[in-house]
Amino acid sequence: MTLIVTGGSRGIGAAVCALAAERGHDVVINYSGSGASAEAVAEQVRRHGRRALTVRGDVSSERDVTALFDAAGELGPVTALVNNAGITGNTPGRLDEQDVETVRRVLDVNVTGVFLCCREAVRRMSTRYGGAGGVIVNVSSTAVRGGSPGTWVHYAASKAAVDTLTFGLAQEVAREGIRVNAVAPGLVETGLHEAAGLPDRVERLSPQIPAGRAGTPTEIAEAVLWLLSPASSYAMGSVLNVSGGR
Repeated sequence: MTLIVTGGSRGIGAAVCALAAERGHDVVINYSGSGASAEAVAEQVRRHGRRALTVRGDVSSERDVTALFDAAGELGPVTALVNNAGITGNTPGRLDEQDVETVRRVLDVNVTGVFLCCREAVRRMSTRYGGAGGVIVNVSSTAVRGGSPGTWVHYAASKAAVDTLTFGLAQEVAREGIRVNAVAPGLVETGLHEAAGLPDRVERLSPQIPAGRAGTPTEIAEAVLWLLSPASSYAMGSVLNVSGGR
């Protein structure tokens, strides 16, 4: 089984790669920043006895996405895709304080990137094109429900688009051997908050979570791996909230 994980060099993506290797997947780790971080994740995969490949690329680039899937062929036909790559724009604030270039970049990565990767996966997995089928899991966010007022309304809107894409695509390809679902994490302990200039965000918001704490990347990865597994065979077009009750 060959799995592509976009944004796989850190946070939730890295946790998905490690857990997927433990569950028997060979893993293609897409990254856009640190090659050293991606290679560290690849070593985790290899320690589980699975093959790993790191591929640098921008998911909003059609050429880079095609190259990613072509490179993945080194490990065999792609059977699964996790669209994890996503950005907030790293400029928290009200909508009327956001510059248009930041918003465009967020939409390019979070929406166009998911579209391009899903399209390439369908072209290679679908029985319509001679493929053997497969599974796609998109990473959304519970920000869709809350809207992220005062911080990242544009980010929340981009993830709402991911939910709609998930539901629509699932219906298109359900009879072509492909299942499409999404996981919507709530507040999770990752480097995203510090990178956005909000290092205390997890500590500050944790008391608002019914569970009393933020989630961990591994807890989100468990949900992703369930959707990748045959145990979720009747789940199609679903968005699974993993948010500590919020």
